[in-house]
Amino acid sequence: MKHLRIKHLCLLLALTVSAFSQAVWSAEWANLKGRFIYDGSPPAPKKIIPTKDIAFCGKHAIPDERLIVNQNNQGIADIVVYLRKKPSRISPVYDATATAEIALDNTNCRFEPHVQLVRTGQTLVVGNKDAVGHNTNFTVFTNSLPNQLIPALGNYRAELPESEPRPVKAACNIHPWMTAVLVIKDHPYTAKTDKNGYFEIKDLPVGEKMDIQFWHETAGYVRKVSGANAKVSKKGRVKLTLESDFDLGEVKVSPAIFE
Repeated sequence: MKHLRIKHLCLLLALTVSAFSQAVWSAEWANLKGRFIYDGSPPAPKKIIPTKDIAFCGKHAIPDERLIVNQNNQGIADIVVYLRKKPSRISPVYDATATAEIALDNTNCRFEPHVQLVRTGQTLVVGNKDAVGHNTNFTVFTNSLPNQLIPALGNYRAELPESEPRPVKAACNIHPWMTAVLVIKDHPYTAKTDKNGYFEIKDLPVGEKMDIQFWHETAGYVRKVSGANAKVSKKGRVKLTLESDFDLGEVKVSPAIFE
């Protein structure tokens, strides 16, 4: 009976410690979310007509992904949201993916995904799932990435030791309509909007001043906005110090910045 009481006390202590740890955990980290919408009539989706390897590429419907606006709810896809500088603390929930492999594929004569988020320390695996050859040419500022020819069904692996100050363009010189965007940071606090314009960055450090950037492939800095629950600068930035979860709300973006 004595051993049973001790066992119950140990269980109670463990549950108390667990509850306390969860409370401390939630107090240390907070989530940021929001939604970007096109403040006007959504532009009609465009398709690309391939001019090389037409026998293969011409079989696929290739969308123009440089600006995608949801026709039903005006959500803007692939707006990138990221911390401009690495914070002093990074949540341990990101430890599991710190050295993960991140894919950027050439498939159906386009890049998949069109916008990819990568953290230094991870490995970028550039693949080719097509029956024709591609090359991937990166316009980098601090890293050294080869302009690599990738044969059909081939791939290559690239290390990214340095954070890039701005999103990086990827292109295929063989098929000039093929472009993509790579966001390479020395922290995991990056996101991109989904097809409905929503984004979320989880487990940001509480109590730390942060400078958050909004960027889009066609517009560059996402400025000329309204409706945000925080002041957005002329360079498309928001300064925040989170004390709890924060919703930027619906951020209306002027069509003029995409022209």
